[in-house]
Amino acid sequence: MKNQMGRSKWLFYPLGLAVGFLNGLFCSGGGMVAVPMLKGLGVKGQQAHATSLAIILPLSLLSGFLYWRAGNLELGNALVYLPGGLLGAVVGSWLLPRLKTDWLRRAFGVVILFSAGRLLLK
Repeated sequence: MKNQMGRSKWLFYPLGLAVGFLNGLFCSGGGMVAVPMLKGLGVKGQQAHATSLAIILPLSLLSGFLYWRAGNLELGNALVYLPGGLLGAVVGSWLLPRLKTDWLRRAFGVVILFSAGRLLLK
């Protein structure tokens, strides 16, 4: 991946800032920016999704800690979702390399459109 992004190093900081800002503001929403950002820098589809996760994980941990410290996170409310979430993570990471990039892109687009529709209609 280093060779794929070598010429665009100056973009890392502002794009990383944007991903971190959106992740902190929208609680992991930075992934919706990280994937297209990585693709724009030359990272292939499935690798862009996996790399996005590696970017979002530490950002989410930091954001979660800061929300918790500010009293905006009740850990008990989050823990009930973890068993299903962990199972979903295993299934998703197993499925990612088995999907064609076009299908992955379309599925990602559907999720974004569905999320946008729910946000606009509430």
